Amino acid sequence: MTHTLKIGMVGGGQGAFIGAVHRRAATLDGEAVLVAGALSSTPDKARASGKALGLADARNYGTWQEMIKGEGALAPDQRIGLVSIVTPNDTHFAIAKAFAAAGFNVVVDKPMVHSSEQARDLIRVVEETGVVFAVTYNYTGYPMVQLAAEMVRLGEIGDVRKVIVEYLQGWLAARLESTGQKQADWRTDPARAGLGGALGDIGSHAENLVSTITGLQIAGLCADLTTFVAGRRLDDDAAILLRFNNGARGMLSASQVCIGEENNLTIRVYGDKGSLAWRQEVPNQLRVTLAGGSTRLITRGGPEAGPVAAASTRLPAGHPEGFHEAFANIYRGVFQAIHAKRTGATAPTVPLPFPTVHDGARGVRFIEKAVESSRGGGVWIKLA
Repeated sequence: MTHTLKIGMVGGGQGAFIGAVHRRAATLDGEAVLVAGALSSTPDKARASGKALGLADARNYGTWQEMIKGEGALAPDQRIGLVSIVTPNDTHFAIAKAFAAAGFNVVVDKPMVHSSEQARDLIRVVEETGVVFAVTYNYTGYPMVQLAAEMVRLGEIGDVRKVIVEYLQGWLAARLESTGQKQADWRTDPARAGLGGALGDIGSHAENLVSTITGLQIAGLCADLTTFVAGRRLDDDAAILLRFNNGARGMLSASQVCIGEENNLTIRVYGDKGSLAWRQEVPNQLRVTLAGGSTRLITRGGPEAGPVAAASTRLPAGHPEGFHEAFANIYRGVFQAIHAKRTGATAPTVPLPFPTVHDGARGVRFIEKAVESSRGGGVWIKLA
């Protein structure tokens, strides 16, 4: 990167966890600077948040509509080159579509939108305008996840037969939303979160991790969604059987009522020649076992990690990298794509991948079909 990209943010104001994460990640490598924002749902709160972050008054907008108008009126070299949308799920579609239609590159949190109909509309706008569009399934930014995907692609564990992915948390084991806790409140509200509770919040990450590493498509699923906490309006536990387009089988579990679990995202992929295992809470290691051989641990930054992991690594081996760095790798990949689009420059030797609008659409369809299956009593539903 030979320039500093100007970025704006919608949402992520005072007290917002994920907004702060996005700001740190986007600016971690010095390739971008936050210059504009409409950071909250009301103009007063938005401007107070922007002032606290040091935004100039002229670019500290009260609403995202004002932001589109204001930034669009600036000269091309002065306006933002990217907007990061970190609002609750129900607002993603309108905001992302409006910015993309106005020619702004977009990063939006997952799930991308509420419905497949919205997803198709968004794909149309993105393809018509040619903007760079990313969805922050941030766990795919870990170097060991990228290495695992490369190893599967190269056939190092053979044909995939079985995939087991779990994402377990315990923070919603009680009815936290009744206390007014901000993060619990909107995530358990169907109007804002969408069709899925734990399914949409963390199950969508699990689905994307499976797709990224294996390269397989889910051909069918059978889902059992449960709400354990009395009075809660969305699922807090999901158990899903999966069938893949190559004949492989899988199991996906996503739960937010597992007391003692923090952010336990784990995936195991079994092929006919070997297996891979990765755990998000120990992200710098990938366990590889080949048939008839011993198990070895590949470490991020180590000699076996290779160029794919090295491209998304900042520190030498033994110096742990984690959540913010993985998030930053998604942004770095987006920045590379924007730079290439602007300048016509060739992509880096090992470009950093990022989830696109099509990945976001697939994730939305997965949520819809899982809900459909569970409401039908756990019937098998075809996806492909």
